[in-house]
Amino acid sequence: MKIAIIGATGLVGKEILHVLQESRVFHEIEIFPVASSKSYGKEIFFEDRPYSIISLPECIEANPDIAIFSAGSETSLQWAEKFTENKIYMIDNSSAWRMKEGIPLIVPEINGSILTRKSYLIANPNCSTIQLVLALAPLHNKYKIKRVVVSTYQSVSGSGYKAVAQMESERKGEKVVMFYPHPIDLNVLPHGGNFEDTGYTSEEIKLLNETRKILGDDNIQLTATVVRVPVKAGHSEAVNVEFENDFDLDEVKNILENTEGIIVEDDPVNHKYPMPIYCEGKDEVFVGRLRRDFSNPNSLNMWVVADNLRKGAATNAVQIAEYLVKNRLV
Repeated sequence: MKIAIIGATGLVGKEILHVLQESRVFHEIEIFPVASSKSYGKEIFFEDRPYSIISLPECIEANPDIAIFSAGSETSLQWAEKFTENKIYMIDNSSAWRMKEGIPLIVPEINGSILTRKSYLIANPNCSTIQLVLALAPLHNKYKIKRVVVSTYQSVSGSGYKAVAQMESERKGEKVVMFYPHPIDLNVLPHGGNFEDTGYTSEEIKLLNETRKILGDDNIQLTATVVRVPVKAGHSEAVNVEFENDFDLDEVKNILENTEGIIVEDDPVNHKYPMPIYCEGKDEVFVGRLRRDFSNPNSLNMWVVADNLRKGAATNAVQIAEYLVKNRLV
C-alpha cells in the first residue's frame, strides 16, 4: 500500500505518521511525505527507514493509493482534482470540502458505510466536531436529538506550531512571538476561527453544520461557544443535549459504554472524569459527568474529551483509510 502524507512536517502530519506505524491494518506501507518547498529533499524516518520529502507533482507521479492531506484549505482546493482524476483516494483534513454537496464527511464509526469505490475525495471533520458527534450519534439513534448547547475548551495544538510556541514562550518568560491576539498562558480566549457578521466564529458554525451533515439530520438545533485554553493537547467540551424522548441515565451510560471508540469515565465521587492531560496520545473519546439537566425536560449534561491531534485529526483520517482497505474499496 502506497500512502502519501501531504503536510508531513506539521503537527497533524507527524501524528498521521505515528498512527500509521501503529495501524493493525497497514502492515507494509510505502510512504510519500510531502511538504512545502523549504523542506524538499530533507529526510524523515518511518519504521526506521528514511524517506525524502517530495513535492506535490512528484507525489502524483508516484501514484499513491491514498493521499492524506493536512496542508490547509488552499492546498486541498488547488490539488484535489489532480489527485482524484488519477484515482488516488484523497482524505482531506482541511475545511475546504467538508460542506460541499456530494463529498462524504466521515467519522468511520458513525457513517463509514456511505463510502464507495467512487469516493475519491473524502472530508475529515473538524477536531471538535469528531469527538462531539461520536458521543451524540448513539444517543441520537435512541432518543432523537432536538437541541445541543456546547462550550468547547480547545487546546493550543489545535492552532498549530506557532500557537504552541506562543504559550510555551509565555510560560518560560521568554520573548514571545504572538500568534493569538492576546496572551494565552494563564488566560482563556473566547475566540476560535474567524468572527462572522453574526458574532459567531467560523469554528462555532462548523460545529453546527458538520454535526447536522454527519448525523444526517438538518433539524438538529445547535449553538456553540468556542474557547481556547492554555492546554497543550486535548479538547474538552461541556455538552447539554435536549432529546425528543425521555431517557434513563443508566441506559445512556450503557449505550455509550458499548459504542466503539468511546470510554466512559463517570465516577465523580472518586474524582474520575475525563481530563485532557490523561487523554493525550490516546485514540478514544472520553465521556463523563453524565447527569440529568433538571432545568429542562429530556435533557442531559455530559463532558467530552479527546486528543485533538489523534482522534480529532490524524487517527480519524487513518481510520478512514483503514475503512477503505478493510472494505476493499481501494
